[in-house]
Amino acid sequence: MSKVILSYHLHEDLAIALSGCSHDKTFVLTDTTTRQLCWPLLSSHPGLRHAHHITIPATDTHKNIDTLAQVWAELGDNGATRHSCLICLGGGMVTDLGGFAAATFKRGINYINIPTTLLAMVDASVGGKTGINFRGLKNEVGAFADSECVIIHTPFLSTLDSDNLCSGYAEMLKHGLIADDDTWADLLNFDILHPDLQLLQQMVGQSVAVKERIVEEDPHENGIRKALNLGHTIGHAFESWALKRKQPILHGFAVAYGLVSELYLSCVKTGFPSHKMRATVSYIKEHYGQLPITCDDYPVLLELMTHDKKNQGDTINFTLLGDIGDIRINQTATTRDIEEALDFFREGL
Repeated sequence: MSKVILSYHLHEDLAIALSGCSHDKTFVLTDTTTRQLCWPLLSSHPGLRHAHHITIPATDTHKNIDTLAQVWAELGDNGATRHSCLICLGGGMVTDLGGFAAATFKRGINYINIPTTLLAMVDASVGGKTGINFRGLKNEVGAFADSECVIIHTPFLSTLDSDNLCSGYAEMLKHGLIADDDTWADLLNFDILHPDLQLLQQMVGQSVAVKERIVEEDPHENGIRKALNLGHTIGHAFESWALKRKQPILHGFAVAYGLVSELYLSCVKTGFPSHKMRATVSYIKEHYGQLPITCDDYPVLLELMTHDKKNQGDTINFTLLGDIGDIRINQTATTRDIEEALDFFREGL
């Protein structure tokens, strides 16, 4: 597993990470946004004085094979070897794609993640999942490949707008739901639109610890790691649906919408308490708004769900809850069940 550092001294912690990661050449991967907003915090670092910079287009629409090929090409053209190190400085798109590039170039080079968005801090950069979108499907191609280190430095969050803060916070809500009542309640009582960044740093640490504990037990998602997929079966379908319409939504918003539907399924199928479902759904409705799906979109959404990587054969597989912290993996639902969950998402409380 990657070493995770909750960093209060970014330059010092990066120096330690680089010293523990033998390398002949260093490369820094950013997108156009993090090159402008986040690279200045690291540009004077002595260990990066001779690093080669690779900049890719921003947003998830560019998390594709063409951008991946660009990274491979720049690594090759600038003398990267099997002993080089790639630093991924950015949000989940950069850490997912950069990690996959590192995992596959020369059959694998070392990489370090420095996530700059809340989503990347609590989810994308931790746990060793890397990948790209392919043929309109989210994270369709990828590999399990741990970074050498993940450096989480919450002052980067001051560069984010409220939508991107909410996007990352959806994954924290998911971690709270699979953890315990106290964590869940604290999350519902936190004002993510006007965040106390010092308190948020502590909450990020708790959220990462939930994910680390599960990943350590099941690194390749053969069992309990499927807990982390809560909200994602329907959420990924929402995300791919929006991509197909060329109106992409942030990943965390898709997860939040997926949580609404899958908590409904949890109430119906595994006895999740309805008052806890309604409290969570109310928070999501207030902070994430609505996705304009109609009944006419159900066949497309169901088709997208059949491509989910958790499925076995033609059966759509869900992670549901019996209660907060009571995780029920490998649950199935009928087409009618799923349509009712989508009805609930549309019509709500």
